[in-house]
Order: sequence, then structure tokens, then C-alpha cells
Amino acid sequence: MLPSSLQVSIVTFRPDRVLLDRTLRRLAQAIGAAREAGAIRTVNVALIDNSGDRDNADAVRNMGHARLGDAKVQVICLTGHANIGFGAAHNLVLHGSGADYHLVLNPDVELDRDALANGVKWMDAHPDIGALSPAVRSPSGKRDYLCKRYPSVLDLALRGFTPTLGKALFRRRMARYEMRDVIDPAPDDEVIDIPAMSGAMLLVRRKAIDATGGFDPGFFLYFEDFDWTVRLNRITRTAYVPSVKIVHHGGGAARKGARHIGWFVKSGMRFYRKHGWRWI
Repeated sequence: MLPSSLQVSIVTFRPDRVLLDRTLRRLAQAIGAAREAGAIRTVNVALIDNSGDRDNADAVRNMGHARLGDAKVQVICLTGHANIGFGAAHNLVLHGSGADYHLVLNPDVELDRDALANGVKWMDAHPDIGALSPAVRSPSGKRDYLCKRYPSVLDLALRGFTPTLGKALFRRRMARYEMRDVIDPAPDDEVIDIPAMSGAMLLVRRKAIDATGGFDPGFFLYFEDFDWTVRLNRITRTAYVPSVKIVHHGGGAARKGARHIGWFVKSGMRFYRKHGWRWI
């Protein structure tokens, strides 16, 4: 089988430049390893800055060319527009690239050196799978569970807005929501048909993008990844693939202030109106 082509998109908004630098360095390493393994050939990386700020845009552009220049990839930078939202920004480059696969990547994610090689090879070997989600660790090394079952309103409230004691009291419920019952018993095995995947990193097949249209731009921030997963699962299959490893530095909406809580609630309501409410 010939090596695949890959398009990568990273959306930034006043990014932590230290984290972005790590993200780009690790991406360059993963691209190099995937080429060495014969998994990919051509790679395009799109950096889309939603900051609407020239200093931020220049910093993102300069860092991208500096960190990815040695990886021999084509880097494009889209800047100068208003903050159009996470999904809408990715959509600017999701279509028309002609690449076999598209990697959605957060600017606070560090790819394992073999993440791209393992992911593309696994997708090549499983043509029935339209998108995959990786195994995730926090910066401290603790396992994070970004694959979820279809969320109930109670699940989201307990996870996002209750104190630690409340989460402890509902530990079994939270573990089920995070799919620990199927992921933990066989940590090296793939899990097929994921109800809700995180947009921190998604590797998506071109045909699945074309069939679904990518992200719904009606979600400004939050739930656009869950929404896309639901729509992907209607026309293809999704998978959790633990050989694809990342470190994620992200945090929850409740820890980011009132504005993020407002976006979270608004997007959650849109998600449930679109796909069906589940209270408990």
C-alpha cells in the first residue's frame, strides 16, 4: 500500500506559547517518524489563529515555520479574522485538501513520536473505521479518559461543576461515563464505536469528512466534537486506539471562568436539542 497523505489543522486563540512550541516540536517528530515508517508521504499543516491580534498571529506563524521547517511540510497560516469558533476554524481547511486523512490537533497536545505512524497504519488496515481517538495521559502521567458514552445532563453536571467530594460519591457513574469499564480491563486493545470523542486529537478519514461536512459551525466552543462523533457514527465507525498516544494539557470549562461556563451551557443545549435529551 502506498503511503498516505495527511492534512493537519491546529486552531489557536491567544495560545500558551510554551505549550504551542511543544505541540509543534512533537508534531514535527511524529511526522518524521511516520515518514520513516512508510505511513505518510505529503503533509500539510494549517495553523488557524482566531485571536484577531497581529502579535499573536505573527508569533504563531513564526513558530510554525521554525518548528516545522525541518519536517519538510507545507505550512499555511490563516490569520486576521475574528474569533469564529473552534469548529468553524477547523472547517476552513477540512475540505479541498485532497489528503487521505485529516488530523485535528489542539495547541496543548503533545503527540507521542509514533502516534501518527501507528494511527495512519491502523486506519489503513481498518477501512471500515472513519475516525479514531487516542490514548491520553495528563502531564503528570495519569491516564485521562477523553472517550465518553453519550452524556446525560447529570453526567455533565457531576463532572464539570461538582466539588471533588461529589465526584467521589458518584465514582462508579463517572467511571461508566468515561468508558473505564471497557478501556481499563484491556488497556492495549482497541474499542470500536465510541459514542463521544474529544476534539483534542482526532484522526479522520477523508471520506468520513466529506460525508458529514466536518464540524457544525453552530457550536462556537464545546460539544462540537461530541456532535461530530454522533454524526460520524451514523455513516461509519469510530475507534479508540491505545497505540496512538498523546499528552493533553487541557482543562475543564468550569475552571476557565464564567464566559466558558456560558459557552458550555449554550453548546450543551444545542447538542441535546439536536440529538436528544438524556437527563439521568
